[in-house]
Amino acid sequence: MNFPLKVLAVRFGAALALALPLAAAADTAGSSTAAETAVSLPEQALTPGILYSFLLAEIAGARGDFALSSRLYLEMAQRTRDPRIARRATEIALYTRDLTAAAEAAQIWAEAEPASAEARRIVAGISAGGGDPAHFDDVQTRLARLLAQSPENLAQNLMDLNRTLARIQDKDAVRAMVMRLTEPYLAYPEGHFARAQASAIAGDPMPALADVNAALALRAQWEPALILKAQIMQQAGNASEAVELLREQTGRHPESRNLRLALARALVAAKQYEAARDEFRQLLSMAPDERDFMFAAALLSFQLEDYADAASLFERALAAGHPDADTIRLHLGQIAEKRKDPEGAQRWYRSVGEGRQYGDAQVRVALLLAQSGKLDEARRHLQQAQADADDETRRRYFLAEIQLLRDAGQAGQALTLVDDALRERPDDTDLLYESAMLAERLDQMDVMESRLRKLIALAPDNAHAYNALGYSLADRGQRLEEAESLIVRALELLPDDPFILDSLGWVRFRRGDGAAAADTLERAYGMRPDPEIAAHLGEVLWSLDRRDDASQIFDKALSAHPGNELLRETAQRLRRQ
Repeated sequence: MNFPLKVLAVRFGAALALALPLAAAADTAGSSTAAETAVSLPEQALTPGILYSFLLAEIAGARGDFALSSRLYLEMAQRTRDPRIARRATEIALYTRDLTAAAEAAQIWAEAEPASAEARRIVAGISAGGGDPAHFDDVQTRLARLLAQSPENLAQNLMDLNRTLARIQDKDAVRAMVMRLTEPYLAYPEGHFARAQASAIAGDPMPALADVNAALALRAQWEPALILKAQIMQQAGNASEAVELLREQTGRHPESRNLRLALARALVAAKQYEAARDEFRQLLSMAPDERDFMFAAALLSFQLEDYADAASLFERALAAGHPDADTIRLHLGQIAEKRKDPEGAQRWYRSVGEGRQYGDAQVRVALLLAQSGKLDEARRHLQQAQADADDETRRRYFLAEIQLLRDAGQAGQALTLVDDALRERPDDTDLLYESAMLAERLDQMDVMESRLRKLIALAPDNAHAYNALGYSLADRGQRLEEAESLIVRALELLPDDPFILDSLGWVRFRRGDGAAAADTLERAYGMRPDPEIAAHLGEVLWSLDRRDDASQIFDKALSAHPGNELLRETAQRLRRQ
């Protein structure tokens, strides 16, 4: 027997609640009277076929087959014209970025529930999605009508304007449209908020700041505007002022999670990691089961090299079902490596499932195998992983295998493999770079230089190619003026790269300018305490008779990197003098 959908809404309320958003499903969870007053539902029978499609769509979504789930929900929306199903179809289609299906589902939703401002907003937003200027007038007309005809939702619709127009690539056009749409509503703080947001998105912080201040003049201490103001300050380069604003507001409203979260993020942006972690810990004390707070605090502890705390927080987030579980497993593997526990690290890496972290995990497994003396097994692991990988990942595994051979002192065999690959892909820039670095190790300088110059011709913005060629010449004391010009060009392409700064410091040392070399190398080492930068800095300081400073650098670097050959050889050679 078939029953009207609105009658079965109560009977199947629990099932529908799994499928429909809370706002749409609320009318099915209580009495039939509530269901009837919320929205006029169609007199569509819930046939066994519709019920089967509904369950199949949900199962497909649960298994990650969102394309099938989207298609089934759209078909149900077309058949039933039910606004709840159309809304669900719209949401899934948007999630899968199927804008054609989303447009059709949203149109059904808007027609079935004409009072829904959200449905009309989404229809307008999808219409704007193509970014075709020819459609802008239509989009603006739709949104102007939505704002004028929904006074009860005016504030929220103003707040949602920029989200609705987010798919338009021309952000100046979006800002112009928002300015026109908000002109009648400047007595409302939300109108100024929308304008501030549009200017910030367009990359123009000064008018954005003026509009957010206008919003705050209309509604003092308005939390969304305060948070937006802090974000605009950061955009304008005033990170410290943004932090102070949020500190002050958090002090006034210590119970506000939104303000505290904004403060934590601002502290991260300002690279105040210890303070940021304190804020995330405070947030975690306010919401002990919040997985994202655990994850954020764990990442900060990892950054601060507090590996015990990081591991504890990562494991809590994993046990709590954090959706980015494989990223957590990858970090736990890295922590195990830091703790000199290669077996534990391998267990974590091998537990990473297929997805965006899988390739990193397989490379780390191979590196650990090679470090334990199992080079052949490490190479087999990468070769087996290549079998099921896409072309880009397969190439990455190949380059990782080359790195294993290079690190094992088998540069000749590695170069043979790369040269074989280059015969098939002679213009592959990654292969050219690898072959150049291997040739340099084998003291085949002509091969190295020809490969790097070909790479530069193919990719003139490749900073690493300029740097590698310049450093190799400088390290051998050859064509030093040319070497410095190559390194300076690399630094123009990648300003403040610590390894390129290291090269610049080294070539200046080779050219006899020890003071300039020391300044450059100290800057590089402050940015990245790498053992090879330490070796160069120590040697330059030693040459300047700053031997105590050099010894401190050597001792600290050797304690952190006892196996680095260049660092150890440099320190021993200088101390024997």
